[in-house]
This record gives sequence, C-alpha cells and structure tokens, in this order.
Amino acid sequence: MALNVLIAITLSVATIYFYVNRKSRSKSIEQFQRVCGKFNYDKQSLEQKTSQGEVIRYSKLMPKDDPSQLNFITHYYDACRTMNDVLPNGAKLSIDGKCVGSINKARNGVDWLTYEQVLERNKHFGDGLLHIGLKPNNTFGIYSMNTPEYTIAEYACYRHSIVVIPIYETLGSNICAFIAKQAELSTIFCDNLDRVVNVLNNANDFQYLKNIIVSHHDDESISSDDNQQHLETLKSKAQSLGLTLYSMNELEQLGQDNVQQDHPPGPNDLAVICYTSGTTDAPKGVMLSHENVVANFSTIMFHLDEYHIANTDTLISYLPLGHMFERVCESGTLAAGGKIGYFSGDIKRLSDDMKIIKPTFFPCVPRVLNKIYSKIHENVSSSAIKSWLLKTAFESKLNQYQNGIFDNNTFWDMLIFNKIRALFGGHVRLIPVGSAPINGKVLNFLRCALGCHILEGYGQTECVSAATVTTVGHYETDHVGVPLNAACIKLVDVPDMDYLVSQGKGEVLIKGSIVFKGYYKDPKKTQATIDQDGWLYTGDIGKFNENGTIKIIDRKKDIFKLAQGEYIAPSKIEDVYMQSPFIQQIFVYGDSYKSCLIAIVVPNLALIQEVFKTRGKMIDFNNNDELRENKEIKQFVMEELQKWNEIAKLKSFEKVRDIHIYPEGFTIEDGLLTPTLKNRRFALKNHFKTQIEHLYSKLE
Repeated sequence: MALNVLIAITLSVATIYFYVNRKSRSKSIEQFQRVCGKFNYDKQSLEQKTSQGEVIRYSKLMPKDDPSQLNFITHYYDACRTMNDVLPNGAKLSIDGKCVGSINKARNGVDWLTYEQVLERNKHFGDGLLHIGLKPNNTFGIYSMNTPEYTIAEYACYRHSIVVIPIYETLGSNICAFIAKQAELSTIFCDNLDRVVNVLNNANDFQYLKNIIVSHHDDESISSDDNQQHLETLKSKAQSLGLTLYSMNELEQLGQDNVQQDHPPGPNDLAVICYTSGTTDAPKGVMLSHENVVANFSTIMFHLDEYHIANTDTLISYLPLGHMFERVCESGTLAAGGKIGYFSGDIKRLSDDMKIIKPTFFPCVPRVLNKIYSKIHENVSSSAIKSWLLKTAFESKLNQYQNGIFDNNTFWDMLIFNKIRALFGGHVRLIPVGSAPINGKVLNFLRCALGCHILEGYGQTECVSAATVTTVGHYETDHVGVPLNAACIKLVDVPDMDYLVSQGKGEVLIKGSIVFKGYYKDPKKTQATIDQDGWLYTGDIGKFNENGTIKIIDRKKDIFKLAQGEYIAPSKIEDVYMQSPFIQQIFVYGDSYKSCLIAIVVPNLALIQEVFKTRGKMIDFNNNDELRENKEIKQFVMEELQKWNEIAKLKSFEKVRDIHIYPEGFTIEDGLLTPTLKNRRFALKNHFKTQIEHLYSKLE
C-alpha cells in the first residue's frame, strides 16, 4: 500500500513538473533547432584560393560584397567602435541598469553599481588622472585582482585615450618591475595595501613611477582607524621615495573638482598592451588597438547567433583580467548591457560565489572544467547505483542533443542534473572555454550535466583572444571550431617537422581585424611574428577537417631534439596524457643530450584513491612524502600513461620512460605555472633539477 502511494505521488509530481515546464521546454527546443538549422555541420567554413595557389579558410558569416575580397568585421553595434563606447552602449541597452557588483558576505548578496554610477565614477577617475599629470597616449598600469574598481579605472583610461597595461596580480616583483620599466609606467593602480607595499619595496626598480592609486584599504581583520593609519603610514613612505599615494576616493574627488575635456580614442588607437605570461623568457608586450578588442567580442557575438551575449546575461568574473580571454568576455557583456558579478577573491569559494551571483555566462579554462568533472564522478564513485544512473542520464541527454533536442526539463534533469546545476547558481547557459585543449568526453558530459552550450575556442593574445570557435549544436569533439568572421586562416609548410600543406597539415597563420599591432618596443620579434601581408604566425600546427573545422595537432614553438635527432613537441605529449582523468598536471621533459623523455606527474589522487579502495589497498593519501615514494601509485600512473601511448599512437621516442610523482601540484604562486595555467617550462626544469637528474641516472 505504502509503495503504491509513493509511486502515485511520484507520478503526480512528475506530471505537474512537466506540465508547468512544457512551455519553456518547447521554446528552448524550437530556438535550438532554429539556430542549428542555419548551420551546415558538414561544411562549416568556406575556402578561397589565391593567385599563388594558397587555400584560405574563412567564416560563412563574413560579409562579401566582392567575391575576391575578404571583409573582416570590426564591430557588432554601430554605436560601439572603440572601448570608450562600451559602457555608454551598455547603459542604453541595460534592462535594470545594473552594471558591476561585488559580493557582500554579510548579507550573502551582491552590491551592484548601476551603469549611471559607473559612468559617473569613471569620468571623475579619468579626470583625476589628467589632473595628476597623465596625458592621452600615456600608459597606466593596473595591478589588481578582478573587482568593480578595476573596471572603473580601466574604462576611465579609455575615456582619455590612455593605454591600459594589465598586470597579473600573481606575478613576482621582478616581472612587474620589468613591465613597469619597459612601459614607462608613471602611475599604477592597486586593489589593496599589500600590493602597494610590494610596489614600494621595489620602488628602485620602478624608475618612471610617480603615482600609486589604491582602491581598497580596508583590511577586515583590523579596525577602520587602524586601516586609515596604515594608509597614512604608506603615504609617508611613498613620499620619502618621491612618490604620491592616493586612495581611489581621493583621486575621484580631484577629478570631480577639476573637470577635464574628454579625449576619445579612434578605432586604430592603442587600447591595451597585454604582456604575455612568458613560458620561457621575459614577457612580451602585445599591442592591441581599440578596433582589435571590439572586433574580437563582436565577431563572437555574430558567431553565437541567437545565443549571443545579451542584456539579460550576468557574467561571473574570476579568471585573471591580465588575460585577454577574460577581458573580451567582460567587454562583450558590458557592451550588451549585461552585468558582471565579481567573485570573492578565493577560488575555493567559486561555487558559493556562483550561488550568490547566479551567472548565466561562465568563462572557463579546461582545468576548472576537469575539476568539476572529477568532483561529480568522485561523488558517485562509491555507489554502483549512482554511477549507473549518472552514466544512463548522460547517454540519454547526449542522444537528445545530437538529435536536435536541447531540453533541460527532462526526467533526468529533475532527478540528477538540476542538483548539479544548483551548485553553480542554476542559471548558466553559456560557457566559453579557452587557453588549452579539453578532453572531448569531459566536454560533452558537462554539456549535459550543466545543461548549457559549452564552446571551445582557439587563439592567442596576438589575435586578442579567439580566432576560431566551435559551433552551437555541433557535438563532435577533438577540434577547435571554425574561423570567426573577423579573421581568416591558412596553413604553411613546416618542413623541419615534416608538416606539409600538400598533406593537409602546417603552421596556422591568422589574418584579420583581430591581429595585433606588434610587440611593444620590439620590432625584431614583431617582424618574426607578422609578415608584410599581415599574417600572424602562431607557432601552432593545425589541419583542417573535411567539415571545415580546424584541429590543433602540434606546437612549433616548444620543439627540441633528442640525442638521436628526433624532434619532440612536449606540450603535444602533455595534451595527450592530460586526457586521462587520473592525471591532474604533467611536465614532460627531455633535451638534446638524452635519448628519451621523463615526466613530473601530479596525479588525481582523489580518483586513484577510489580505485585503490576497490582493490583493497590502504594508503595514506594525506602523506605526501609516502605518496612520492609509493611504488604502487607510480606503477598505476605509468600504466595509465602506457594506455594513452596506445590510444594516441605515440611514436616510441615520444613515450615517457620514467616519472616522478609530485602530489603538491604546480601553482602560479610557486612560479611553476603562468597566470593562464600553462607550464613554465624553464621554471619547472630548475625546480625539479634534482629529480630530473635522478630519473635520467636510472635510465642510463
């Protein structure tokens, strides 16, 4: 009897649920099928042959008044041609006026600033900069984590044609000093007093510096009086060094009291000098014009069609603003009249922050998505029933998507996936992914679990951000999409690596309105990267698939020879091994005096622990010293690498022969990763010098 009642209640709830949601369900399916109907997934890009016989690939969305000419788009909104136009355009389109907001921990909500407030403060801040001596075309450094004040300061610069220099907040003082010196920074904006202290302690290396501006001087662990005293103490120290330290409020007041005439930029004026993170040598200053940046977020708008960023969207800002990927996402959101909620500053609280901000737009890097994927599977791994339900739900949803049914109101959503989505605020609809390759299985699983469109992009800072993006509704993986309508792509021979265009493979070259203006104060490297016809040499090896998508298959930049003369691209091999769910991070190493490769591996200990439990093996996974020396873990990881050797059909000289287990993981803070989470090869080599020598001594 009780069972019958339970079944009846369950059926009643399910019936009501589907009835209530059928209208929105129908609309979402219709929209998805309408958008998918516009694309021919068998031929996703077009090609044009030049008089020299070269084949150029370009977007089907590129306007072509003259069939012989490629017309790269430069803007999406007629009223938004420069970065100075972004906020006014957003203010006109905004629904509720909300622009940027920070998390209020006390009330577990968001404190929003309106577009009107941001424009007013940005005017005062910009005028204050001119009052203290900055002029149009001067440079301005921003040394800060993501905050609303960062955005106010940045767009204040665009108002007066001042060039923004974003500085990763995690960079060491030596790199900051290098950037400050090369860019001749007279003024640096900091988000807190700790970074001000960092600048003051290295003031001798900042030879052009005159002014420091700080936005937050409120350390929550001490009283407001002590905070003010700390600020005054640092002002005195700055003065003794010949510098002036302003609070942001003081600078805005100066601007309000000393109104200046605006100096709006033109599309070809310099907007940003974004320093690449430098995996091997000193960072290079990538010069990007206003047109470059606006064209990049605009071309993505065109590509997303009906799913483009809109005034109903909320972005969560947590990826570093020193990286153009995040900057482009934010600029596009603001230009569309959307709003940006800034995370609390602690990446470990990201899920909690998302529950508060409730974003619809969630830019990601593969490392974040891999962690989400691993955590979901880790939570069900101890139960055979839960594992089966998750697997069945995923297969059912993926089958629906592949058959043109995009619907988040199914039985499996109600039973499983809605609980997962709630962990991320419950409203995410769009996730762009960049900076590194992502495993196809992870990609499609999260599309189903999170119920949103996850689009993978490919590009580099030298073309602002993305030059290619995957297409909505196309669920084949292992490629990076098609050229956007602000760029075209061709391949050229790399004979040293035996990649020939005649065989369909070569170095990827990009041309268009998103290609940068050159490296700051480095004409030699500029000439080596952009040819006289405007083609950007990316250093990546690619091939076009039959359906017009492009696949990145190798790297030209990081290659080296082994002792026997074979060329090795370590990042390509790392990408292969990183597809294993049991490998969290890996650094593959070799040199011209050795005949084989070794690796430093950071294993996914949570997943390995679950496997060992099923085998009845008891290991203390909290003891890093034991984990480093544990032969069973090392053997498990080596077997996993061997498995992927076979899957990827690696050549014998590309296979890693021995490994060192490093449980602690590579981090930005210890200098082993760039701020975009790429391996710092030189730093890793030095850090693990002893382990590398030991591994090779055993192999010789």
